[in-house]
Amino acid sequence: MKIRLFLITLFMSALGFSQSINDYKAVIVPIDFDFTKGINPYRLSTMTKANLIKAGFEAYYENDQLPAELINRCDLLYVDVKKDNAFLVTKLFLEFKDCYGKIVYTSETGKSKEKEFDVAYRESLDLAFVSVNGLHYKYSGKTIATSGVASNSTVAVPVVAVAPVSTQISVPVADVSDPNLLYAQPTDTGYQLIDKTPKVVMKLLKTSRPDSFIAIKDGVQGTLNAKDNQWFFEYYQNDKLVSEKVTVKF
Repeated sequence: MKIRLFLITLFMSALGFSQSINDYKAVIVPIDFDFTKGINPYRLSTMTKANLIKAGFEAYYENDQLPAELINRCDLLYVDVKKDNAFLVTKLFLEFKDCYGKIVYTSETGKSKEKEFDVAYRESLDLAFVSVNGLHYKYSGKTIATSGVASNSTVAVPVVAVAPVSTQISVPVADVSDPNLLYAQPTDTGYQLIDKTPKVVMKLLKTSRPDSFIAIKDGVQGTLNAKDNQWFFEYYQNDKLVSEKVTVKF
């Protein structure tokens, strides 16, 4: 009886998840990873994107220009490839997060005993995707971003009392033609801003206010604040306040 109850609970949990993941329009794929160096190391980004498309997802690299229908970042999932430290075995798994950095799904761990990294990463990643393929993803047509935007507005209005700031964060108004445009990539503590190179230009740490971040650029710590529908990186240099305009697409 206990086993049957456990199986029913497990099935219902899996069903509930499959319904939620189907509410996301597309997946953003990183171009670098914590456990290795370089851009698209060992073609991990390429293989991740290819596997996602094979599993039915619409996938884009984090530095791609997104189509207009994907302008709201809360409509998207953000995938990352994680590595478990193990002796003589390569173990990789995938984490899918929402626009707030909350883990939506973690795949099974793929394992490989191959000694060459390129072979081991490919084999373990393919095995990790077995569980992702088993989700049978298909976009439901729902707009999960609506609740996210409402949540942002609820926080911004009573605390900050500036509704336009919340709108800017939820629906970016950045000029995509700006050659200095930076793209916001979610992290566990906030965001990292990357340029088109791509290169990490600035790191942002969340605060209690959605229109203000602790910002670190080239070893200089300051704040990134929303003013007049624009972002400004502010810091002190030689006891003088410096304010630099930054164009950010969240």
